[in-house]
Amino acid sequence: MHKSFKTVTALAAASLLLTACGASPNARPASTGGSSDAPQSLVFAVVPTDNSKELEESFKPIVAAIEKETGLPTTIEAVSSNAGVIEAQAAERVDVATYGAFSYYLAQNVADVTPIAMDQRTPAAGSGAVQSLGVVAAGADIKELADVEGKDVCFTDPASSTGYLAAAAGLIAIGLDPKNDINPIFAGSHDVAVTQMLAGDCDVAFVAGTFITDLLPARGVIKDGDVDTIWTSPDIPGTPMVIGNWLPEDLRTQITDAVLKYNAVTAAEAGLCPENQRESLAPWGNEYAGKMACQWGGTGAFAFEPATEEDFASIREICETTQAEVCRNE
Repeated sequence: MHKSFKTVTALAAASLLLTACGASPNARPASTGGSSDAPQSLVFAVVPTDNSKELEESFKPIVAAIEKETGLPTTIEAVSSNAGVIEAQAAERVDVATYGAFSYYLAQNVADVTPIAMDQRTPAAGSGAVQSLGVVAAGADIKELADVEGKDVCFTDPASSTGYLAAAAGLIAIGLDPKNDINPIFAGSHDVAVTQMLAGDCDVAFVAGTFITDLLPARGVIKDGDVDTIWTSPDIPGTPMVIGNWLPEDLRTQITDAVLKYNAVTAAEAGLCPENQRESLAPWGNEYAGKMACQWGGTGAFAFEPATEEDFASIREICETTQAEVCRNE
């Protein structure tokens, strides 16, 4: 597989992040030839928000499903950044990971991985598609994207589709350079980008729309009327779940089956989240009304649906527009 020298160099320091965040004792050294030997355990990596405990709790039932299907103990590792997860996968130390669509685009250039699923917000196929929103404190003078020129702008990190790349493409489309015509600030997560903006540390934040419409209101971080939306991106593919191709084929199939087998409600019925349930959400329809559900993945997904590389082709288009350094493969 072709590996970008620039990308690997940029990520080299990130190899320490998994250790810094408490690398799993089950993590295996990188293989030298794609060994087909079955592992004794699995590592599932996520990138934390400002509430890492809540995020990890939402993935516990998915990990429980994987353990049930494979018979292998599986640990959840909260890695400091998208780049840290990608570098860990390049070193074959993370077997399954979930991160943004752009992070998958980047990962496929440096790691032997394949997307197996993407999240669904409702029972409708494709409902996991997300948008990047540009948000400001309610009543701010910034009313549209052009008003961002010269302002302090909070993003999440350079490897985030909703937290940077889509917004960068939007700025370029109206003639603004996302490096030189604004003051970019990388907050590290969607939560922090919003809270920094509301604290006055930046004028506008670009984040995944689900954080504004669902996740942060549910946590009490923001409420109706706290923010105004000045820009919405075109649809971006849902959050992918990615698996390492170094795992034996039958094990990859078992993991995939485990992820796709349940939705949030059937997972609760199967006893995968006995201590962390919530009522089914209204957008899930009457079939699930009144039933209890697991917190199913970091986005509060209803389920995961099958995914392939082509589902993320739109990210290539964003990279062609932005010519961002992090996109480059040469």
